Amino acid sequence: MELLDINLTAIVILAFIGMALGALWYSPILLGNQWMQSIGKTADTLGSTVGPMIGSVIANILTATGVCILFTLLQVTGIVEAVGIGLVIGLLIIFPALWSDNLFCGWGKQLLLIQSGYRILTVLLMSTAMVYIP
Repeated sequence: MELLDINLTAIVILAFIGMALGALWYSPILLGNQWMQSIGKTADTLGSTVGPMIGSVIANILTATGVCILFTLLQVTGIVEAVGIGLVIGLLIIFPALWSDNLFCGWGKQLLLIQSGYRILTVLLMSTAMVYIP
């Protein structure tokens, strides 16, 4: 199913990749404990995650849509191009934006690395996956 030459199936798959990575990234298995420490919360004080999870789903759908649009416009088909685009988006667009926010908000280096690491890896995985989605 395509809309304006954008593969809707790809958007769903890519958004799922972002959500799955987030579930792992922010779990106690990986960086969940460090993330909560960085934001000054515990599992007991975190509060309801329903609103943030809905927002995260929307954010991943928007990111997936952006990746799909870029790949369509640039007619990317190779893995080297895909990785390059993922790195450009992650390291030269997402990281500087989060870094700037971090500098003004004073969130600290650990939170910057956790948050930006997730976002960079998300777009890198989404970009790489685009090559393999028909």
